[in-house]
Amino acid sequence: MPVIRPLPPELINQIAAGEVIERPSSVVKELVENSLDAGASRIEVDIEQGGARLIRVRDDGGGIAPDELPLAVASHATSKIGSFDDLEHVASMGFRGEALASVSSVARFALTSRLREADAAFRIEVDGGRLQAARPAQHPAGTSVEVRDLFYNVPARKKFMRAERTEFAHIDDLLKSLALARGGVEFRLSHNGKPVRIWKAARDAQAQLARVAEVLGDDFPAQSLRVDHAAAGMHLSGWVGLPTASRSQADQQYFYVNGRLVRDRVVAHAVRQAYADVLFHGRHPAFVLYLELDPVGVDVNVHPAKHEVRFREQRLVHDFLYRTLHEALAQTRAGQVESHAQDDDGRLHMSTAGTGAMHAHAPGLPSIARTAAWSARAEQNRLALGVRDEPLADYAALLGESPRSASAAVAMPVAEEGEAPPLGYAIAQLKSIYVLAENAQGLVLVDMHAAHERITYEKLKAGRTSSNLRSQLLLVPLNLAVSAKEAAAAEEHGDALAEWGLELSRSGPSGVVARRIPALLEGADVTQLTRDVLAELAQHGSSRRLQELENELLSTMACHGSVRAGRRLSLPEMNALLREMEATERSGQCNHGRPTWTQLSLSELDRLFMRGR
Repeated sequence: MPVIRPLPPELINQIAAGEVIERPSSVVKELVENSLDAGASRIEVDIEQGGARLIRVRDDGGGIAPDELPLAVASHATSKIGSFDDLEHVASMGFRGEALASVSSVARFALTSRLREADAAFRIEVDGGRLQAARPAQHPAGTSVEVRDLFYNVPARKKFMRAERTEFAHIDDLLKSLALARGGVEFRLSHNGKPVRIWKAARDAQAQLARVAEVLGDDFPAQSLRVDHAAAGMHLSGWVGLPTASRSQADQQYFYVNGRLVRDRVVAHAVRQAYADVLFHGRHPAFVLYLELDPVGVDVNVHPAKHEVRFREQRLVHDFLYRTLHEALAQTRAGQVESHAQDDDGRLHMSTAGTGAMHAHAPGLPSIARTAAWSARAEQNRLALGVRDEPLADYAALLGESPRSASAAVAMPVAEEGEAPPLGYAIAQLKSIYVLAENAQGLVLVDMHAAHERITYEKLKAGRTSSNLRSQLLLVPLNLAVSAKEAAAAEEHGDALAEWGLELSRSGPSGVVARRIPALLEGADVTQLTRDVLAELAQHGSSRRLQELENELLSTMACHGSVRAGRRLSLPEMNALLREMEATERSGQCNHGRPTWTQLSLSELDRLFMRGR
């Protein structure tokens, strides 16, 4: 056997570079994060040949003292932590002290820095891990790092680099994520000497929203909801895309924990559950969310590249995220979805369809607060339209009540100026499928079956929630072999499962017995149901599988119990449907995530007919 001997420092750094430096974008990430930790307000990134030839990052941060420059490129040397207690409370982007050492071991490296109060700058160079002495240089206050010929001394790594366009696309995506995280910092990106991106520093909420629009496209702010909620020592803010603005791939999902972009299974699961009732199958939501919590509650020392984190109170974080987003999406009532628009001066503002109201507590930004002006008057609206109890005869049939006649003509209530309801008043029915209505903005088109399906579904869910859930006793108890972790979860959450009608008891180190199931799920595969529930409990500390299965059943009932396409509706019935949509949560989408209504403004109609030209 070969003798045991210590590795040379150069080889240690190259091994570390294999974990930290995957491609040119990894270098940019480490350098820009160092600039942010230095308090920079302006960061310039210059790229040549996709980063293979040159990566240069300049900032106007605090700078580095001349005698500390050699330490800056030494392994495990950092100014950000000095003890284990510091590691427990780390709030900086970097803290390992190995990024610059790793980069300088696989490239030709130069670092020039000047303290803000110093008279001169100093520069050091590292070539393949060999450090040269510091010498005076000309440079403004701040730091510049140049990385040339990346992987020139590691051919095996260099051959895995992709085409110039591909590598630069990764850098561009990285800068976008950093620009979203730090709105108060100006970012500039150039490639082969040509400016590509310039994100000016956002000084207020409107400028921050403008940056989001610049990064994700102008459509994102117009089709998103503002989230701003604090509870249990956590604060969640940002924007969540409307279900109708979902995407075919998860390419616009940005989640930040204390300013750090992360990928986490707990977060992904919470977001997926929040959208479960409104998102079309196979689609992905878009969001930009910022979670702030005590650094002690999150462990960032999980992955060398710091892409992953571990929450100490995983279940608490999951429930906080799910409930916040679930409540936000519940406010997407038809006609009351908040949107962003630009005024004549190009400034972004927010208005609520049908009201034009602004939220005074956050000018220029929408909140998830319910626009309750018409929801609170839902009963009054129905009475004014001559509608009692349920708006359509189909409701009565579904609930087993005697249907009423709604064929008599009812005069449309006269609305004061600016008091028209968000969805307006019905004027006609098209092909016995769509309801046409007129509101303050123009023409509203409603898919009557999809809208009635959501209304019926929400009523069935509310009825189930308000009544005690019945359970069905199994004739023969079912014994299941599960993992020890899942058996422990069944024992720990037994009371919570019983509230949903699922009675499980632990029968050994890796076994459970199922004795009861929810009555609504009679005939379901008990074995698969139990395994799905316990798997979620073991992984995430919570499970909504029972609720999801019951919702699927109620959704089917609502679909078959709703007014069908091809039925003629009277004007009172159509108006009653519109009022119910305005008062029902999530009525902007049917149970399957498809839109229930759309708006055509007068300006859009004028363009169709070239009016004003």
